[in-house]
Amino acid sequence: MSTQQLHLNAFIYPAGHHEAAWRHPRSQPHRIFDADYYQEIGKAAEAALFDAVFFADGPALRSEAAFSTAGRLEPITVLGAIAAATERIGLIATASTTYYEPYNLARLFSTLDFLSKGRAGWNIVTTSTDAAAENFGLTAHPDPQARYRRAAEFVDTATRLWDSWEDDAVVLDRDNGQYADTDKIHRAEFVGEHLTVRGAFNAPRSPQGYPVLVQAGASNDGRAFAARYAEAIFTAHQSLANAQAFYSDIKDQARGLGRNPDHIKILPGLSPFIGDTEAAAKDLEREFNKLTVPAYGLKQIRGIADVDLSALDLDAPVPLDAFGQAGNVTDNQRSRKQVVAEIVAKERPTVRELLHRLAGARGHRVVAGTPEQIADTIEEWFTRGAADGFNVMPPYYPGGLTDFTEHVVPILQRRGLFRTEYTGTTLRDHLGLPRPENQFAVRQASAQSAS
Repeated sequence: MSTQQLHLNAFIYPAGHHEAAWRHPRSQPHRIFDADYYQEIGKAAEAALFDAVFFADGPALRSEAAFSTAGRLEPITVLGAIAAATERIGLIATASTTYYEPYNLARLFSTLDFLSKGRAGWNIVTTSTDAAAENFGLTAHPDPQARYRRAAEFVDTATRLWDSWEDDAVVLDRDNGQYADTDKIHRAEFVGEHLTVRGAFNAPRSPQGYPVLVQAGASNDGRAFAARYAEAIFTAHQSLANAQAFYSDIKDQARGLGRNPDHIKILPGLSPFIGDTEAAAKDLEREFNKLTVPAYGLKQIRGIADVDLSALDLDAPVPLDAFGQAGNVTDNQRSRKQVVAEIVAKERPTVRELLHRLAGARGHRVVAGTPEQIADTIEEWFTRGAADGFNVMPPYYPGGLTDFTEHVVPILQRRGLFRTEYTGTTLRDHLGLPRPENQFAVRQASAQSAS
């Protein structure tokens, strides 16, 4: 029995992660704007002892509304509703460093961390769609390098704000009329290329010190950013070998920066179709694929991989040269494009087959099989240095999550791979992450010891 414990998040995607989920009778697309729908998902994930629910987002209408459930609720607000209905499950929201300001976003996450008693996590994205720029009065979307430079400043600023009150700044001395020790409240005083924030913050330090920092980019810039800042990484891989290479690279980069690599949890996406038999699981996957709309899938490929296949017959093979040099592992600037190129090179699919391959989870790994087979895949990746856990991406909600929690989780527990009870109360506890030291307190202690 393994002594290692893997980590599991439920990745919330309104009707489910398969692009045709909303058309399938097992899904509930009429509920995707209801708070109780998301509360039920959160409670189901908590009952199964998941580390967190993970909510994606983007500040633009990215999908084709004619063919998909394109609308999205704002994630921090939704996670606040889930927090009110749960007690232990972590709450990870996606928010863009390109289209927020640090002070506002720091307040939102601080509030979520307080109200949830220490369960907040921030999935840091720089936003990859040009459509967002015009929603914020910009004529163009910043290039990747500029976005990551701003993101680094943003995280540095946000952590200064969250740390601006030392942990013992609030004294609550009623007898002498002193609420806080103002010597322990500090201004952020951040001045950078992209951001200038004075501070101080207008709330004390939250239960976790600050929310768990999560990141979802796999380009060269994204990897460097993750190695420096991230405490959990959401990533996409089709093969064990590629996942192992990514895992090793991130851990090595973090170690080189003086970080403990065990304090970075790497969580690939996994979308499971589950059946009593492998044939039944594959039949279920085919049911969903038959509901796809090719025009939508072709647009998704353009968005994911910047490749236009619309001129090809659906039953013609996808040409390898359509992806240029994306298979070159030294060029990570278009990482999701590389994932798609890998599928094409390995499987040589027709256009229709590629559309079906990507329909399940937008390039994340899709597995169709029995609960034992799903558990085998998880165990192999976990024990062979490819993952610290997974972002579970049910093809449809809520039943796809229920299938996983009721049939796969017990197998993982019997194998000693997953917890049988929560041992902590915060998201940091669940992930085995330390509460960060307050940077201002550390500086003051260092100055005093040097004097």
